[in-house]
Amino acid sequence: MASKGFLLELRNRAEQQDPDWHKRYAVRSGIRGTINEFAHGHGMRHCRYRGQAKAHLQHVLTAIAVNIERLSRQPPEEPAPPRPPTAFQNYLDRQGTPRLRSWRAVS
Repeated sequence: MASKGFLLELRNRAEQQDPDWHKRYAVRSGIRGTINEFAHGHGMRHCRYRGQAKAHLQHVLTAIAVNIERLSRQPPEEPAPPRPPTAFQNYLDRQGTPRLRSWRAVS
């Protein structure tokens, strides 16, 4: 006679062949990846502070940092449109004074 654990494993393997199971697991795997990143990449298994309020603040600030980190890795979808000239730039243009293309330019 087969044990309960073995029968449960067989049932689980059969469920994993279902397309609906794959859709549900796709969502779960993304969440598990994020939790793993927090636990192993940012040391969230242990809080640095005592007290629920401070621990919550640590979790929120770490989540913000992770989101900024992830957004900074994404390539821009399209270049930003050129900014309109400022009033000072318009004044320089009216006076015929040459101006730099960027404030970062040296000459």
